[in-house]
Parts: sequence; C-alpha cells; structure tokens
Amino acid sequence: MIAPLPRRVVLFDIDGTLVAGGPAKDAFMAAMLETYGTTGDVETVSFAGKTDPQIARELLLREGFSPERIEEGFPSLWEGYTRRLAEALVHRPMEVLPGVVELLDALGELPDVGLGLLTGNIRRGAELKLGSAGLWDRFATGGFGSDAEDRDALPAVALQRARSVWHDGITPADAVIVGDTPRDVTCGLRSGIRTLAVATGRFGVDDLRASGAHRVVPDLRDTEALVSWISGEGGAARAPA
Repeated sequence: MIAPLPRRVVLFDIDGTLVAGGPAKDAFMAAMLETYGTTGDVETVSFAGKTDPQIARELLLREGFSPERIEEGFPSLWEGYTRRLAEALVHRPMEVLPGVVELLDALGELPDVGLGLLTGNIRRGAELKLGSAGLWDRFATGGFGSDAEDRDALPAVALQRARSVWHDGITPADAVIVGDTPRDVTCGLRSGIRTLAVATGRFGVDDLRASGAHRVVPDLRDTEALVSWISGEGGAARAPA
C-alpha cells in the first residue's frame, strides 16, 4: 500500500518553541567581534523572531557600517559563528522544551502530516542547534534565515520546498506555523497560514493573543489537543480563536 501524501504541513520555529538555552548568542557575538570589530549594542536590539542576517544588520547599521561592508562580512560571520557554535554545543547542548518530543512523536505517526521548519536561524545554525538536542532528523524541509533576511518571505520558501518533498498541491491553507513570537504569527497571517503561538519564549499568552494568532497555548504539553487542532480541517481563513 502506498502511504498517503501529507495533507497538512507543520512548520516549527526553533528558539523558544522547540528548544531554549545553549551558547548561540555567545558564539554569534564572538563571530561579530572577529569579523567586524564590534558586537554592536546588543542590549538595545531584540533578537526575538528575527532572522540571523537581520539581527547582524541592525546591530551594525547602528554602529555606522555601510550595507556594502555588512554584506561583505557575512560569509566570514557565518563561518565563524557556526564553527564556534559547533564547538560550544558539545558542552552546552540546547534544552528541549516541555511537550516537544511528545508532540513531534504524535505528529510523526500521522501519515498525512509532514514536519518542517520555519526559522530565522541560518540553515547550518539550525542544524547544529537541533542536532545537539536530537531533533534535526525529525524535519524533512524548511525555510531558514539564510534563505531570506525578511521573515515574511520564509513561508513561501518553506512551502515551495514542501511541494518538492511531498506534492505540488500544498497551499498556505494546508500549513500551520508554530512559533513563540508575534513575528512568527505575523509572517503566518500575511501568508494565509494558520498560526499556533506558544508562550515558552519571551512573550506571554496575552501578547501572543494580541498578535492575532489563531491559537495560543502556554506550552506544547497538551499533545492530544494540539494534534487534533493541527491536523483538523478549516485552513488559514478561519478567524483566530
């Protein structure tokens, strides 16, 4: 018997949604200092929900760097960052957040649900982080910060890759984005994708509800209810609840 193709594609954010902790910020800042001679004012720039290139650009523009100089340094920045991250994760692996493994197990057992990523991390950074937590192999595809600096462009990238992996008929109405920031919600809403917001990052339930998420939960521990909602009918056009 041929297994059914995924009818629903679930795209997970990484930091604050699947995992937390780890040495990524330290590795990133060390690579910034090596490449550009400054980390920028990290105390006034929020990293939440942004892509890695967007974070670096914001920090450096405030320091007076030209767009050309910033772009010129990106290859060195990403090499230095991922090298340091790989070394540091050996001693400080990412912490898997509550309910994540159980939810991924349950969704993975459904033949008509495919799992992917939608993250601001560059691809190699995402691989290293999730690999340290034993989660990387759970995901067949995704959209990454190395694909587009604007997070709102990533759903289209992720869905196109999902079509390449599974079938050409996948549309935004067939997808769900799971994330922990208003930016995760916004990029989904602007793309016509249902959004599940989880308050395991920097934003609380009220903040996430105000962002317009279709569903908001404190964490991912209610496996049965979440699987039912994620795999259910209705598509992205339904009003947030």
